Amino acid sequence: MMRLLPLAIALLCWCLPDVAFAQEDLTAITVTTNPDGSQEYSVTLQILAIMTALTFIPAMVIMMTSFTRIIIVLAILRQALGLQQSPSSQVLIGISLFLTLFIMTPVLNDINDQALQPYLAEDITSLEAVERAKAPLKAFMLAQTRVTDLETFIDISGTEGVDSPEDVPMTVLIPSFITSELKTAFQIGFMLFLPFLIIDLVVASVLMAMGMMMLSPMLVSLPFKLMLFVLVDGWNLTMSTLAGSFGV
Repeated sequence: MMRLLPLAIALLCWCLPDVAFAQEDLTAITVTTNPDGSQEYSVTLQILAIMTALTFIPAMVIMMTSFTRIIIVLAILRQALGLQQSPSSQVLIGISLFLTLFIMTPVLNDINDQALQPYLAEDITSLEAVERAKAPLKAFMLAQTRVTDLETFIDISGTEGVDSPEDVPMTVLIPSFITSELKTAFQIGFMLFLPFLIIDLVVASVLMAMGMMMLSPMLVSLPFKLMLFVLVDGWNLTMSTLAGSFGV
């Protein structure tokens, strides 16, 4: 043990500068109070908050943009055509992401102009940038949310002091927006499903009248549904309908 004592002292002396440096580095984690009473967090805390927020980006993309409506409609369309794996789920998700980017571009431009660029220029604080970024996104969500859905979640949450839709907090607006998106997606999906259902019924009736019981109606109707979808330029109609449903 006596032989190890000098080695332990040497290791302790070697570690002491690092400990002192770590203590000095902790001063970077500060909260500064501005003259107007607002608080500004240090860059270290801001980076920590940004890295934490990255984990919520997938949920934000799915639940606070046009992505949910688009992916549901495309999935219903694939089911209506009778195609199980074509287009694949990866292709549908890719189409939904880029169509979402196309639809959300005006909102993203407003966030960039009103919040991101002033923050990068150090004209506003991080908290002010967040508040400014919420405004365009909140306006987009309110434009797509039904009043009945808003009222439902306001009553459930017991929120008071809401005189106009703009006063609704995000914790109430997000579930209301999701509910409205699901309802709208199913309505559009029903309209897309209906003509293909008619083809299935006609084909099944013809096969029944011909006594061809063993032949699957889905197998026979698939070429006719694909031909109809191509002749009416179905992908163009579907994409334009989805974009138009958001007012784009």
